[in-house]
Formats: sequence, structure tokens, C-alpha cells
Amino acid sequence: MTNLVLFGPPGAGKGTQATILKDKYQLVHISTGDVFRFNIKNQTELGLSAKSYMDKGQLVPDEVTINMLKAEVEKNADAKGFIFDGFPRTEAQAEALSEYLESRGTKVDAMIALEVEDEILVERLLERGKTSGRPDDANENVVKNRIKVYYNETAILKNYYQKKDRYFGVNGVGSIEEITERLSGVIDQLMK
Repeated sequence: MTNLVLFGPPGAGKGTQATILKDKYQLVHISTGDVFRFNIKNQTELGLSAKSYMDKGQLVPDEVTINMLKAEVEKNADAKGFIFDGFPRTEAQAEALSEYLESRGTKVDAMIALEVEDEILVERLLERGKTSGRPDDANENVVKNRIKVYYNETAILKNYYQKKDRYFGVNGVGSIEEITERLSGVIDQLMK
């Protein structure tokens, strides 16, 4: 089983790349954002709770996120592995994910981070906001706050996974194909 954490700030291209990589490596893509949006659209209790935080550009509390993630993994018990996109975001979440996967006889093999400059992120998110219908992509101040929250609260995970020799930074600027090729180079090395 191969389990990857695809990491990077909002707008780095995680969702686009995860879609390509899941097919290429036959992994299950679990996007925290997609699961939240599904719950928000269907106005579940989890969705309404998550929406109140997301609308402010804040992170959803660990307990809600972790329980949701466990349910997604359990839905796909026969998977060859997972690409976690948007999770973990804190060291506490990383520990919880590690403990949960170990209880299932597996682990996180790598955190692969898409590295993109802030100006490009803001441009990408505002452009996406024109077509996505996502209110958190349409307001420049909310976009900038999401990027700031990422650096303040989640960049610490880089150190967490570096200490375990499981961190790989990848240039997230270029064509979709170029970025996929860079990511595949890392994954292919891990799977040897």
C-alpha cells in the first residue's frame, strides 16, 4: 500500500495533480475540501459546521476532519493506497493519521509538497473563483488569509515529515504535464 500526502498552499494545484496521479498509480484520492463541499451542499451537520470555519478562511477543527477522513478510508478498504489532499494540516492531525494508518498496518510513505510563490497562488485562486462558484476563491482578502493561515498553521508539517525523511518538495510552477512528471519522479522512487 502506498500512502501519499499531497501538500501545498491553496491554489498550488493539488486537486489537479491528485486526479492525474490517482489514475496513474491506482490510488484513492481523498480531498478534504471535496468531502467538505459535498457535506456543505447536502447541508449535513458536518457540512454546516465546516462551512462556518471555511467561510472565514479558517481551518476546520481536527476532530471533525479526522473522523471524516477515517470514514473515507474505511469506504475504500481494498485500496492500493491513498493520496491525502488537504490533510493533515497540523502536527496533531499528522500524528492522528499516523496512528490510524498504523492501526490498519500501513503508514504515510511521503509528503510531497507543491511549492508555488504567493503572487501566483492569489492569481490562480481568483481566476478559479470566476468559474468554481466557491466563495472562498472569489474574495482576494479571504484568499490571502487562506495562504497566511497555511503558512502560520500548516507549514510546520514540512519539519515534521523532514524529521522522518518523508518530505519531498516539488516545483509547482509550469504546465500540468511538467508538474506531473516531477511528482511521478518522486513517487516512482518511493515505489521501487
